[in-house]
Amino acid sequence: MNLRYLAGDTYVHRLDPRTKLFVQAAVAVAAFAHTTPAGLVALTAFVGGVCRLAATPVAASLRSYRAFLPFLVAGPLVEAATLGAPWFVVADAVTPALASYRVLLLLLVSTAYIRTTRVRESRVAIQWLLPGRVGVILGAGVGFVLRFLPVLRDDLATVRAAMHARLGSERSLRERIRLIGVTGLRRVFRRADRFALALQARCFAWNPTLPALSPTWRDAPATLVGVALLAWAVA
Repeated sequence: MNLRYLAGDTYVHRLDPRTKLFVQAAVAVAAFAHTTPAGLVALTAFVGGVCRLAATPVAASLRSYRAFLPFLVAGPLVEAATLGAPWFVVADAVTPALASYRVLLLLLVSTAYIRTTRVRESRVAIQWLLPGRVGVILGAGVGFVLRFLPVLRDDLATVRAAMHARLGSERSLRERIRLIGVTGLRRVFRRADRFALALQARCFAWNPTLPALSPTWRDAPATLVGVALLAWAVA
């Protein structure tokens, strides 16, 4: 599953992007305030409900982050490993494991946001939150990343498929990493040059006419949920 907007008519699709950003921030605050297993279980149930309302499959979302998952798993293992007996202390792995799990929950909420929010709406929300030149620059940067990242992921997938078609899987791991890395970087720079040329050809402006945002009655329950999460974090 690619990390990009997918048109739909779910409840989360119809929310104001500012409301969705507020709920995301509230989830992040609650995740770092409640670090116990019981708190994370409650937060897991909430995140699962968000993914369901946003029609975001959890397993497919986690596969989209498979390049980062080994680092989340390695953290607790490295923390618990010792240079002598007993070689592995389970108690030392608990805290980093809970931290890694919090990151997974935040990634799932972010995926639900990306899949249900148009890039232009995200830019408007950011510029509303941060008025002035800072908001304009940050909004444009976020828009570029959300549009550019799925293309780069598709390029890497194409490189891997082409390498396997040419029996690249029979090469050593180091050689495969080198081929994918070099070819992927070459495509990144080529895409960046074409992207810059496209912006110039379209007379890119820092103050384009963006869509107007208008909250509806659907945003009221979601806002109350965000407020409840913040209150839970404080309490």
